[in-house]
Parts: sequence; C-alpha cells; structure tokens
Amino acid sequence: MDIIQAIIIGIIEGFTEFLPISSTGHMIVAAKFLGVAENDLTKAYEVIIQFAAILAVILIYRDKLSPRRVVLWQKLIVAFLPLGAIGFIFRHQIKDLFSVPVVAWMFIIGGIVFLIVEFFYKEEAKVRTTDIDAVSWKQAIWIGVAQVAALIPGTSRAGATIIGGLLTGLDRKTSAEFSFLLAIPVMAAVSGYDLLKHYHEFAHANWGAFAIGFVVAFVVAWLTIKLFIAFLQRFTFNAFGIYRIALGAALLVYFS
Repeated sequence: MDIIQAIIIGIIEGFTEFLPISSTGHMIVAAKFLGVAENDLTKAYEVIIQFAAILAVILIYRDKLSPRRVVLWQKLIVAFLPLGAIGFIFRHQIKDLFSVPVVAWMFIIGGIVFLIVEFFYKEEAKVRTTDIDAVSWKQAIWIGVAQVAALIPGTSRAGATIIGGLLTGLDRKTSAEFSFLLAIPVMAAVSGYDLLKHYHEFAHANWGAFAIGFVVAFVVAWLTIKLFIAFLQRFTFNAFGIYRIALGAALLVYFS
C-alpha cells in the first residue's frame, strides 16, 4: 500500500465510519477499485485508522468519559454484548460475506429501511428521548439487538444503531450520539482483536503511509461527526437512504 492509497482509504474510513452508509462496505468497494490486496498488512492498516476514528469520538465526547457517567457506559456495554457475542461465534461465516454483491444489496436494503422509518417517524413526538443520559436500559438493549444486523457487510453499524434508536423512541441527534459512543467499545474490541491477530504485520509496514493515514482518518472523522450532528439539526436521514440505494444499484450494474 502506497501513501496515496493510504490517504484515500483513511478519508473513506474517517468519513463513513460514523455515517449510516457502512464504512466496511465502502472499504471493500474502494479496495476493489484501488487494487489494494486484501491481506494481513491491509488489515493491520485498517486497525490503525480505526483507532484514529475512535480517538476522534473520545476527544469530542470526552465529557462523557467522566466517572459520573458510569451508568451510561454500563448501558453502552450492554448494547455492545449482542454484537460482540454473535460476531465472535460466527466470525468465519461473516468473513465469507465480504463481497461487492452482498455490500450492494445491503446498501439498497438499508436505504429502503431508512426511507420507510423516516416516513413514519415524528420528531416532535413528546415521548422522544432527547438526552443521551436519559436512554433507558430497555432502549439500550434493543439498540444492541439492532446493531447485530451490522455484521452483514454493507448494512452499516451506525445505520443499524441509529435505526434501533429511532424505533425505540430516541430523537435523531440522540440516536446518532448513542451510536458514536457505542462505537468506542465496538471498535476497541474489533480493532484490539485484529491487532492481536496481525501485530506481526506491523514489522513490515510502510510506517510513513500508516502515520499519514492515521492523521487523515482522525481529522476526517472529527469533522464528519461535527458536521453530521449539525446536519441532523435541520434535516432527516432521507438523503442517506437515497444515497445508499443509488450507490447499491450502481455497484450491481457495474459489477454485473
């Protein structure tokens, strides 16, 4: 992997990780177009840029890391458990699903789900949970169950958790913020596991490309989170639904 490829993949990771459009799906497609081989060295680089994305969330929401928020983090851990357990048990079967056609179909299906949910969603409902600290245990559990769908590449972890949040009574902003914070235990576990598997590959890494990719992924992730929250103050998720359907259809045509 050269520096240009590292920068492009770093941008894609930073931009897509926290948006409901599937970072994994975009990475699979990008690797295909860039001609980046899916090997252990590439996986090691993905670990690096995922840690960069985690760091961006931690810095933006550092006030949520206070010991006073211990109950919130207990709920986040509970929400992580379904994905962690099922993902570990079926990790080999899930790996077999990593292909462009699967990603394309899940882009389309996820986009349709977003449009349907938005059609029936009423932001002004008085029962909406509008503060992340007010998320109940029941809501956290159901969001965790919804997140399991993200094990299929192209579904989007952010998309699954946001949909889960909307369906359980969270408003758009709170759903997105819960999804951001839930990414910390999820990505830490996934990246940590991958690091243990591929740590030996770092000895052969292009550290210049890795370092640049880390910085790029961090900056792009930080900006994306900030802009995404501002976007949700004025708009719905319909644009992401349309984008997913259009991209999925284009991929099916291109690779048919």
